[in-house]
Amino acid sequence: MGAEQPETIAAIVAAHRAGTLTPAETVARTYRRIREYDDPAVFISLRDEKDAIAEAEKLAARVDAVSLPLYGVPVAVKDNIDALGFPTSAACPAFSYTPTHDSTAVARLRAAGAIIIGKTNLDQFATGLVGVRSPYGIPKNSIREDLIPGGSSSGSATAVGAGLVPLSLGTDTAGSGRVPAMLNNIVGLKPSLGMISTAGLVPACRTLDCISVFALTVDDAALALSVVAGPDQADPFSRDRPLGAITPMPANLRLGVPRNGQLIFFGDKKAEAAYNDALKRWTALGATLVEFDLEPFYETARLLYEGPWVAERYLVIKNLLASAPDAIHPVTREITAGGARLTAAETFSALYRLQGLRKIAERTFANIDALVLPTAPTVYTTEQVLANPIELNSRLGTYTNFVNLLDLCGLAVPASMRSDGIPFGITLLAPAGRDAMLASIGRVFHADIKLTLGAKGVAQAPLAPLPASNDDEIPLAVVGAHLTGMALNGELTALNARLIEVTRTAADYKLYALQTTPPKPGMLRVEAGTGASIELEIWSLSSSAFGKFVNAIPAPMAIGTITLADGRSVKGFLVEPEVLAEARDITAYGGWRAYMKEAAAKQAS
Repeated sequence: MGAEQPETIAAIVAAHRAGTLTPAETVARTYRRIREYDDPAVFISLRDEKDAIAEAEKLAARVDAVSLPLYGVPVAVKDNIDALGFPTSAACPAFSYTPTHDSTAVARLRAAGAIIIGKTNLDQFATGLVGVRSPYGIPKNSIREDLIPGGSSSGSATAVGAGLVPLSLGTDTAGSGRVPAMLNNIVGLKPSLGMISTAGLVPACRTLDCISVFALTVDDAALALSVVAGPDQADPFSRDRPLGAITPMPANLRLGVPRNGQLIFFGDKKAEAAYNDALKRWTALGATLVEFDLEPFYETARLLYEGPWVAERYLVIKNLLASAPDAIHPVTREITAGGARLTAAETFSALYRLQGLRKIAERTFANIDALVLPTAPTVYTTEQVLANPIELNSRLGTYTNFVNLLDLCGLAVPASMRSDGIPFGITLLAPAGRDAMLASIGRVFHADIKLTLGAKGVAQAPLAPLPASNDDEIPLAVVGAHLTGMALNGELTALNARLIEVTRTAADYKLYALQTTPPKPGMLRVEAGTGASIELEIWSLSSSAFGKFVNAIPAPMAIGTITLADGRSVKGFLVEPEVLAEARDITAYGGWRAYMKEAAAKQAS
């Protein structure tokens, strides 16, 4: 399976909609790649392949399938997030349980057309940034096998980096959705706190936990976030934080960079040079770099493991610590056991200091749009981390540990591939609620560096054009050659049109195959009840694009008002009746797609 295969969510969904690839074929490819990759430490549990393919086939038979945003996309889920049909272990066999329903995030993925294929490995109880603290083994880093995969979302990140799935869910309390993204040359999106429901998540630090997204591109990650984001009554920590639209990169973008001498790379000169190169690229893209004081952020980071938030980790496993301490990874046990000794007074003291640090952060962002920092200061091999597990893990959180304590959103983006074959990445950080802004600028940076995606060496596609704003859009119904995957669909996509839904007309229409090149149908309104319900797609265009499109429509086609099966009316294609004498009545097919499928089959035979 080479570079010609669709790898991103966008490419896979487009192929499914066009009919050039079926969801069942995509799922089968995922399982084939998992077998070829041959790393049993990536997945803790894997769904039966026949079962997943059967779901993909059932999905493809749905009339609304092509309108689903994640139509047939295989997804992996970190094994501290509930998914029906899989045990939830948090990488601790003694803790494992069988959930009775999906987590909210997984339920939303399924509703959008995604197919869950397995649960991925992690640093036990999501405690760690290294990916080596699991009884289920250490996943291979997808870029360079001697490196740690990064944690705690090790399996989720390597599954995307290795091209096994185009999308996975991780979690991010202290950097677990960002550090493994850098280490596998992929995008890691850590949303604003409360934007994605944590109902059905085994907590690490419940007040700070985020479900995060791994993908190959920023656009893919942003699409996945739009699917899973939203308030949830089942999660008391959920917040109603609407996700804004992706926009062009602002002309006066101001990015915060630490004062001279404040950055820490632990002697890694290649990482330092890679960061400086990334800043030069931002400047070339038109951003203004503004110095800020990083020291208060470092102080906040120290609170996470030196302060009372360790007690939250202890709360999750205290019963297991008491009844079966040997069931817990020794490093995890050492880190979390200290949470039992913290006092209420120490907790309030830390909360008071954190509130002061939050005010300092607010002032920092008063004249800065986002911070741009290294995702991690350096990288270590598995051998190095096993020899010094706590100190080296701590170093990896240098630029991540403070983020959730300060209620920031983050986007980790690949920045370069170092001469020693080690990936380097940057993270963009902004106050909560600015997730769409980070995606808007991050997508431009990632596209500009022209790095291949993940570990498979696949080139990035050009950035997709941005859709028109919603307040300037007109819906248009198409029934023939402009349908997804058909000969003239490019006329719509060239105008940045967006597919809104797949539906049917009222039973008041007949469909005819016209004698045209390329083949087109004509739909005619007939007396109520004497026709049939015809399948169609509704696309949305800006008013200016709608005008251009309509102006270019040749006779005998015309735009009229079409009544849908649910009683709504929409502008769409109709045909002038005088040209139908030589046309074939194909109403019985119920739509142009079914007719063309049969015609293609006859031609092939």
